Amino acid sequence: MAAQDLSQKMADLAAADDPQATPSASKSAQEQKVTPWDVSGAAGADGKVQAIDYDKLINEFGTRHITPELLERFEKVTGHRPHPLLRRGSFFSHRELDAILTRYEQGKEFYLYTGRGPSSDTMHMGHLIPFLFTKWLQDVFDVPLVVQLTDDEKFLFRPGLTLKDVRRFAFENARDVIACGFRLDKTFIFNDLDYMGGPFYHNVCTISRAITTSQSKGTFGFNDSDSVGKLHFVSIQAAPSFSSSFPQIFGERSDVPCLIPCAIDQDPYFRQTRDVAGRLKLPRPSLIHAKFFPALQGPGTKMSASNPNSNIAMTDTAKQIKDKINKHAFSGGRDTLEEHKRLGGNPDVDVAYQYMGFFLDDDEEMERTAQQYRSGELTSGEMKKKCIAVLQAVVKGFQERKAAISDDVVRQFMDRERRIDPRVKPRGEKKGDVPVVGTTVGSVGEAVKKVEESK
Repeated sequence: MAAQDLSQKMADLAAADDPQATPSASKSAQEQKVTPWDVSGAAGADGKVQAIDYDKLINEFGTRHITPELLERFEKVTGHRPHPLLRRGSFFSHRELDAILTRYEQGKEFYLYTGRGPSSDTMHMGHLIPFLFTKWLQDVFDVPLVVQLTDDEKFLFRPGLTLKDVRRFAFENARDVIACGFRLDKTFIFNDLDYMGGPFYHNVCTISRAITTSQSKGTFGFNDSDSVGKLHFVSIQAAPSFSSSFPQIFGERSDVPCLIPCAIDQDPYFRQTRDVAGRLKLPRPSLIHAKFFPALQGPGTKMSASNPNSNIAMTDTAKQIKDKINKHAFSGGRDTLEEHKRLGGNPDVDVAYQYMGFFLDDDEEMERTAQQYRSGELTSGEMKKKCIAVLQAVVKGFQERKAAISDDVVRQFMDRERRIDPRVKPRGEKKGDVPVVGTTVGSVGEAVKKVEESK
């Protein structure tokens, strides 16, 4: 049985047997809301916020499940075992990922595109996930990557921020992105306020003429009180989907498609982009969607930079991480130790367990930990202790790499004149895993060792 199937079976059993399980299909007093700016789970009749229903999102957005068969094809085509985030269903949905695999199989060019909205001068763990996964994809496929920092979007959507603020945030966020381990020879990072112009802006104009105001209102819910800049930004986020936006990589070619790893709340932008691409006779971007990194308070919403008690910041100290997990992380355990040992806990709603699933490589350890928690052998305190060790190791490694990145290195990654070779190299014969050095840990024991060595 595939790990993804096993995880789903265990979740189903937990939902049937455990009163603490979070139902996804129960009657709701308020429907879930997932937009590029607002994410919240449905509220039940009792007022409690439920976990995000991702199957419902697939149906609403018209995307497709990442199936075990697609993962098998991924491994066969690339020669690499799928990343833990794929195996465990953290990346769960796609639009034409199979087309990208076919292109790779044929030795044809494509590129990766992802981004970040720089609303502050650092990232939290929820922001890290798409970059962690994209770094692994870059290693597997050995293709160019473009990273868009949408400082213009943050200026338009957050009235309290100045142009000076968002440009500074973009530069510092670029340092965070680089700290994930991306290769200079294959990576271009840009912020919109400084890169806009030339072929990129030509594409923005072409795209914006193809999108009507009513289409944007229907897709995003804009109204007459929203600024025209918000409506226009849709075409700016779409522009990196087309290869001619980057002449330093692709010259004048407009026929090279891209694969976009992103959280599922960004899909509305690219649904509209794919529609425009078809009308402009350009390649439609493919997408692979991630689930949200849950807030400390539970899986009903995503981690937020605006609420420090909901997130683990990449600047947090080891003590701050420990305190946040112990004080704020939602537990799937029982009310009393006696009850927990008798009835067991529910790892499917336990935030500490969920967090470990994003960063711990060892599938057997994850499954063993879940079984021990369900049986009551592992307490909530012990679960949190394991999670703390993993998160401290991840953040420590990130901070060490970031500290070594000078302003000059950031400028190199953001140099718009720097050439990048887009050619696909012949697939090698090597099989097995591509490690994500420094951003995941092999086991809890390894994480504890890393943290102890730093003391």
